[in-house]
Amino acid sequence: MAKTKEQKRSILEELKEKMAKKKAMIFVDFKGLKVKDLSKLRRELKKDDSVFMVAKKTLMKIALEENNIKADPEKMEGEIALVFGFKDELSSIKTVYNLSKENKNLKVLGGYIESQPELLASEDIILMGQLPSKQELIGQLLGSISAPISNFTYVLQANIKGLIRVLAKAKA
Repeated sequence: MAKTKEQKRSILEELKEKMAKKKAMIFVDFKGLKVKDLSKLRRELKKDDSVFMVAKKTLMKIALEENNIKADPEKMEGEIALVFGFKDELSSIKTVYNLSKENKNLKVLGGYIESQPELLASEDIILMGQLPSKQELIGQLLGSISAPISNFTYVLQANIKGLIRVLAKAKA
């Protein structure tokens, strides 16, 4: 059923609002995606403070132009949807990437992150999805920082334990 002008206007306003608040925006093709898989995608994205939104390509194009974003969804193949990430740039990208690995009907077409003014190719978005999360990187950094200290204390303990063993054998 065709949408009324008022419905289209409200969808356009919602798109513009989400584009203004986004940290990341990913174009996905969801043609052939089953309802249960789409529900799983929405659920996983909600955990990451992200939103999956389907709209007509013409409305997307208008909203993109009004937000000075250079992309033409009408040239993209398939059924296009937008994923908006509001928490950080990578969490929504990682979620979409992981779910696209599980389901071949979900295809990443490209996207934007807050720090990049131009459209990133699907390969770039996929590479970002393969990066470790912020928490994993912080854990690796802390491990790297604490490793020399831990190793130093281990060496000192080994010397003391060795001295104790020598003294214990000398006593006996």
